[in-house]
Amino acid sequence: MYQQRINALQEWMRENQIETAYLNHPNNISYFTGFDSEPHERILALFVSSNHEPFLFTPGLDAEDAKRSGWSYDVESYLDSENPWAIIRQVFEKRHFSVNHLAIEKDNLSVAHFDAFSDQFSNVHVKADLTPFIQRQMLIKTEDEKQLMIEAGDWADVAFEVAFNAIKEGVKEFEILAEIEYQLKLRGVSSMSFDTIVLAGENAASPHGVPSDNTVKPNEFVLFDLGVLWKGYCSDATRTVSYKEPTAHQEKIYNIVLQAQLEAEKAIKPGITAGELDKIARDVIIEAGYGEYFNHRLGHGIGTSVHEFPSLVEGNDMVIEKGMCFSIEPGIYIPGDVGVRIEDCYYVTEDGAIPFTQTPKSLQIIE
Repeated sequence: MYQQRINALQEWMRENQIETAYLNHPNNISYFTGFDSEPHERILALFVSSNHEPFLFTPGLDAEDAKRSGWSYDVESYLDSENPWAIIRQVFEKRHFSVNHLAIEKDNLSVAHFDAFSDQFSNVHVKADLTPFIQRQMLIKTEDEKQLMIEAGDWADVAFEVAFNAIKEGVKEFEILAEIEYQLKLRGVSSMSFDTIVLAGENAASPHGVPSDNTVKPNEFVLFDLGVLWKGYCSDATRTVSYKEPTAHQEKIYNIVLQAQLEAEKAIKPGITAGELDKIARDVIIEAGYGEYFNHRLGHGIGTSVHEFPSLVEGNDMVIEKGMCFSIEPGIYIPGDVGVRIEDCYYVTEDGAIPFTQTPKSLQIIE
């Protein structure tokens, strides 16, 4: 799988007269190599040549892990006491890598790092941006990738079950969060795909609110936005439930969001555009009189990262294709009152879409 991805990158490089590709984002490096690492302030890079074997460049403390990761080419490394950029120049000279026709990740490579790299050479010329190629490469998922995302979705369903069982009067948002992540770790899930969101009552009206010591109270909604990282692939889903009976107003808001989510889900198929999907869901909420409270895009791509290309947003004319994976997550957020979001991620088939999570979306009342 990784060799095929490297081969595709090298073919693109030759077609575009690129001599060397410099990848620096950890997620993209993992996608092409199988080595998953967060370097923090240290330097992690993948250098791919159109004419020579690629190599992975890591901090010295990660070198052995990189060699054991399944990466089939060389690993070069540096010590904390060494200048990583000088070491890279030495490796380039040894391996006859050129910087005359370079491709970089313009979305991800910092100016500081690019300047430090360039200072080691006299003839750096950036010829292309790697980002569109990488986005396209990741866009259509294989059957193997789909299966891993189904498994990640199954774990999200387990997380929802744990979450719903943890709801009781007076429990704090971060106590429920801790129970979710603790129970998943006990079952072998090492990490979440993003910071788990648990928001109760008025707090749910903040789309990306941060869990706090706010407590669950009767006749209020509790919003859960969560996902796991499983064998390199992410899940992401949102459910909003009611603790005890909701008010008529709360139930009305919930049903509007549910209708918007289901209408967009029903419309997913190859040939429709990302913008059209956004409009289908948004129109439901606008027609109900709550358009101003749906203040974000409809969805985003998902795969090895929880937020990938494309963006499902008004004006995006990108045509949906079989094999794409993305979220559908409309919401209504009325400050000081109520917040509801319902989200599933999907795999596009020949004539529709399959959700990765199966937790029911009809309003659940927790007693």
